[in-house]
This record gives sequence, structure tokens and C-alpha cells, in this order.
Amino acid sequence: MNQQTLEEIVKEISSHLSGRFLGRVFQLSPLSVAIDFGLRDAGYLFICVDAAAPRVYLIERSSRQIEKQSVTPLHFVQAMRSSLGGGRLISATKDVSERIVRFSFSVQDELGESKGAALIAQLTGRSANLFLLDREGRIMHALRSPKGAGQQVGEQYQPPTREDSPASLRKLNTPNQQESPLDRGAFHSLSGAADDYYLRRETAAIFAARSKALLDKINKGLAQAIKLQNNLRKDLAAHGDLEQHKRYGDLLLANIANAKRNGNKIKLKDYYSEGAPEIEIEADENVSLQDEAVRYFARYTKAKRATEEISARQTQLTETITRLEERKAEIERIAAARDETALSLFEGSGEKQAAKKIKRKPADKISGVRRYRSSDGYEILVGRAAQTNDQLTFRIARPHDLWLHSADYPGSHVVIRNHTRSEIPHRTIIEAAQIAAKFSQAGDDSKVAVHYTQRKFISKPRGGVPGLVRMSSFKTINVEPKEGIKRIEAAQ
Repeated sequence: MNQQTLEEIVKEISSHLSGRFLGRVFQLSPLSVAIDFGLRDAGYLFICVDAAAPRVYLIERSSRQIEKQSVTPLHFVQAMRSSLGGGRLISATKDVSERIVRFSFSVQDELGESKGAALIAQLTGRSANLFLLDREGRIMHALRSPKGAGQQVGEQYQPPTREDSPASLRKLNTPNQQESPLDRGAFHSLSGAADDYYLRRETAAIFAARSKALLDKINKGLAQAIKLQNNLRKDLAAHGDLEQHKRYGDLLLANIANAKRNGNKIKLKDYYSEGAPEIEIEADENVSLQDEAVRYFARYTKAKRATEEISARQTQLTETITRLEERKAEIERIAAARDETALSLFEGSGEKQAAKKIKRKPADKISGVRRYRSSDGYEILVGRAAQTNDQLTFRIARPHDLWLHSADYPGSHVVIRNHTRSEIPHRTIIEAAQIAAKFSQAGDDSKVAVHYTQRKFISKPRGGVPGLVRMSSFKTINVEPKEGIKRIEAAQ
């Protein structure tokens, strides 16, 4: 909040609050308070000394909203209630050259005599703080741990020191349009405009933090899954060629009569190759050919079992990686669109709840579904998030509808409606495939492969997450990613 805005807001505060008595004090967060002065229209004085956005203005909230937002009061707020409770606000003034506001009070002591006290809102960035002063101007309490001369409890209050260089003075006296909402616009007061500005700023910051936390978690899971998949590939390679183990075992038994030993090498005729050429394999010179064959068969059995187990695990990991990439693409779309509802559905426990919320909705009412009309008059539906993709494919699409999806890349499910069960024109398939390519992670490539098949050939893997499918039959087409046809209705 810059100097110009703060000066105007202090004038508003003074005109509304001067002469009024301080009522209840609420702790809204560790660094912010709301003070009741008995204003109409549920008005409160709001003070925040967060270094990232120190500010003061009037807010309009119901008592229920304030109480709901309140947290357990810190010692400072309790001291405010004790020292200023019932006191009359004499004036609200801003320091000439600093972003410091002094609220001067007249408070009656135990003998009924008036005494002075002050509340200092020091809105100076990293040194932002809220001080409670006695009649002599000494600091009795501070909301944040104070630093520097004239900022300690028991000292005479002094503004924080700063460098009085020409550059810092220019910065101090130059209005910062990015920091402060000087234009009231449709608001009846500058306080109202400031409140709206900071609420939106705070909401955006919280949204960004939530999105980042989800994305970090997904990226961590993705990195772990990819690392494990690479380790499985190494494990698989370590077991060697299982068919070769079996082949050597068979050849040892077939060459018992004519095998030639040479130390730990055995020369055999390879009956599996044309012309039965002579090959050489390793063998323990102290072990018979039969026992060596048994060893190779044992290696084959072990390698086969390990290969089956590793392959099954690799399949699971591939599905996990696909799911995480889908979710990563989804959260990135949500973050770009700043879609609060979609973010809430995404986080939670979430996907079952999200599916429940969109269950039984028609296609044109599901959040995220886009609708197009092809050049041949066919309706094309396009999903976006994993949940809506799942709903579109398994609850909206019919067996004879055509289903499309980019090959090997996370992306939207696309459905061409086919109510008449007739053959869908190739031009319509091309247009739908272009959309499927456009709304995929490969959307910026020049050409993208897109799978398409009838919906009846799409199934959901047992226990599969929303958006994950299995195709029993499909064709592939290469197209340029683009929205070549006009959307007939925007996403709801």
C-alpha cells in the first residue's frame, strides 16, 4: 500500500471512526486484527502487518463472518482489549513521510480519569508491526518481535530507520500503481476497493500455493515411478536372455555324445541354427553335462519367473506414470485457467467425490466438456479433466459412438456422437482427430498420431483411475493439431 493510497484511506478512517469507542478486538490471523467501533453496515477497522502486504482500511463483514474467521487471540490482542477497551478514538493520522498510522485514544483509568494511549500501525515492509503505546509514547506491547532502536518494549517509540538516499526517497514518494488500487471504480469507498484488491490478491496467492503443492506432489510421484521403472529395466537385463538359457540346456543334453570340453568352455553343435554350426558356451569343468544342463534350465526358470513379475510391475508402473502425467496435465490446465471449483474437486480425497458431483449430468452440463459440430453435421464432445474424460467416455458415449485420443500422450477424450449408427464420414473423423491432438500434451507438435475406435471397444481397467482406458481394437491416424471447426457451446 503506497503513500498516496494510505493517506486517502486514513482520511476515510478518521471521518468514520473519530469520536467512536473501541469495542471488541478480533485476531483474524497471527498478523492481522479487526476492531469493532460500532459502525453501521457491519464495519470494522482492519489492520494487517504481514511484511508481504501491510495494510489498513475499513472492511464490511457480518459479526458471524468475523467470529468464524477469528483465531485464538495472542497476548498483544489481549493487551489491546485491556488497555484500550472502551477508549474513545481521538484521531487517526498518517506520518508525513512514512507509512505509519497513529490511532490516538482517550481511555479512563481505574479512578475515572482520562489518560492517553496510542495504537501504531507501522506498515513499512519487513519492519511492519503493530505497537501499543502508553501516554508517554513508550512501547507497552508489540504484535511482532520488534527489532532496532525505538522499537523495543519499554523504549520511546521511534519509526524504523531507513537509508535516506535519493533513490530511496524517490521510491518512497512515487505512487506504486501495481501495489495499490487507487481507482475506486464501482466501490463506494477507497477502503472497499482496497479490500476487494487484497482479497483477490490473497485468493490468487492461496490458489497458486495449493496448485504448486499438488504439482510438486505429482512430480515427486512421477520421478519415483520413473526411477523405479528404470531400475526394473536394469533388473530385467541382469537376468539375461531367458530363451538362451533354455536353448543352452537343450543343446547340452543333445550334445552329450559329441561335446568337446576345454577347461571351463564346452564346444557344442547348435542344432537350432541352419547347418548346425559349432558354438562355445561356458560350463563348470567339475560338473557333468547333465548337471550343467540342469543349471541352465534353473536359470531359465528363475529368469522366466522374474521376467513375468517384472513385466507385471512394469505394466502397473506404466499405468501409474500415465495416470500421473494425466493428472499433471490436468492441474496445469486448472492452474492456467485459475479454476477454483476444479482445483477443489482435484484435491480433496477427491476423485470419487468429484465423480459424484458430476454424476448424472448431461454432456453439455459437465464442467470442462466442449461441444463442436463437424462439417458433416456430427456432434463432437471433448473432455478436459480426468474426471470429465471418465464421465464422457463411460456415462455419456454410446457403444456406436466413435472415441478418439492422442496416441502415447495424455490428453482429452473425444467422442463423435453417432445416433443413427451410420458410417461416420472420414472428414468428420479428421476434424475430431485434430481436436484430440490439439487438446493433448503433443498439441504443439506439427503432426500427432491419434487412435480411434468405437466406444464399445473401450473398457476401464479394474481399479483404474478416472480417465484411464484400455482399447481392444483401434485404428490410428496422423493429423495436424488444431481446432478446425467452430465450437457450438462453450464449456459450462
